[in-house]
Amino acid sequence: MTAQLTFLGGVGTVTGSKYLLTFGGQRVLVDCGLFQGFKKLRQKNWAPLPIEPSEIDAVVLTHAHLDHSGYLPLLVRNGFKGPVYATSATTELCGILLPDSGHLQERDAEFANRHGFSKHRPAAPLYTERDARNCLGHFRACPYEVDTEVIDALQIRFLPAGHILGSAFVRVSFGGRSLLFSGDIGRPNSATMVDPTIVRGADYLIMESTYGNRLHDRVNVEDALAETISRVAARGGTVLIPAFAVGRAQSILFHLQRLKASKRIPDLPVFLDSPMAVSASEVFCRHMKEHRLTAEECRAACNVATYVREAEESKALDENPMPKIIISASGMATGGRILHHLKFYAPDERHAVLFTGFQAGGTRGASLVAGVKSVKIHGRHIPIRAEIANLSMLSAHADADEILTWLGNFTQPPKRTYITHGEPDASEALRVRISDELQWPCVVPEYGDQATLD
Repeated sequence: MTAQLTFLGGVGTVTGSKYLLTFGGQRVLVDCGLFQGFKKLRQKNWAPLPIEPSEIDAVVLTHAHLDHSGYLPLLVRNGFKGPVYATSATTELCGILLPDSGHLQERDAEFANRHGFSKHRPAAPLYTERDARNCLGHFRACPYEVDTEVIDALQIRFLPAGHILGSAFVRVSFGGRSLLFSGDIGRPNSATMVDPTIVRGADYLIMESTYGNRLHDRVNVEDALAETISRVAARGGTVLIPAFAVGRAQSILFHLQRLKASKRIPDLPVFLDSPMAVSASEVFCRHMKEHRLTAEECRAACNVATYVREAEESKALDENPMPKIIISASGMATGGRILHHLKFYAPDERHAVLFTGFQAGGTRGASLVAGVKSVKIHGRHIPIRAEIANLSMLSAHADADEILTWLGNFTQPPKRTYITHGEPDASEALRVRISDELQWPCVVPEYGDQATLD
């Protein structure tokens, strides 16, 4: 029986991952992410899907990050009625991230309307917090390493991917064929996460390529953090760290606790200014088998920071001139409380803004790392005089060499490898390396492309 795979996102970009598998008249959507970054990508979130949501039988998520899960509230609001399969930790994290995403969109729309800087009259959220909460009842938590039938004659199995808590490779088996979706592949020898599962083969591979054309800096992350924090503190500045609430924030807390315990950095107060990151840290400490930290290390990392939950407490951080470390979402400075802190700290050369991983094209994070002299926030152009750096070694994505090493565990090549979830240069570079070094047939699909799976 013929099967088809349609690429509805996560191609030509690192956002909006959506892969529609059609088999025996049934349809399964693997990942359901938001587009982020450039305006032309964000506009895709508002455009109808090329398939009615009511015609999709099930959704399977590789992990909880919004570029893989954040479209779900809209899918449900527009008619999807089926189950959403995910690991237990992904299910818990989506219960935090998706309502927060809806809340932030409502708040941003209200702020834009109140201050009149949106071109839309009135500005409206893509979806609301209520929409997000309504979709949570569709989730079905699944264990790792167990086959689950999601539609007739089609099974899935989640394998630990080592990217963030709950992340998984998804093996899909049907009609004597197998597909492996990498989602986001983690890094070997991470300080906090388990290694990605070694996989020996699949008929078809859908492989991410976020870092397909680059290698991570091999500088020790704690050395880099200690040097920057000490330097900024000596000049009376604050270190502002935009961080993804799930995964990156917990890694940073772990490293900061170690640096403080060894007295390698001044005893500055640390603030975790993201209610979502606070909740995610609590989930992290409940899923002890899915990361490397002991219970004691987990508690110590979470206790190194003062948790900031209320908006008034967040505003008070900017009114306090004391040098400090503020960790706040979002990691690419696309929204959230980090924007208010950037407006305050970025114009002052005493301070530093430390990004902690990949910055997608079209995001403020990408612009700041590229060295722009100003960024637009809430309708105003904010001058950038603070020190800007990106600690890429903190990335939770495997780099090009690490991907090739992982692929080297396959005992035979897939019939075809589809290179996805990367900006064009990265995807093409990874395609060339896989073709040249492994001699595997592979292709970089475009939006809307369909592949027949024999």
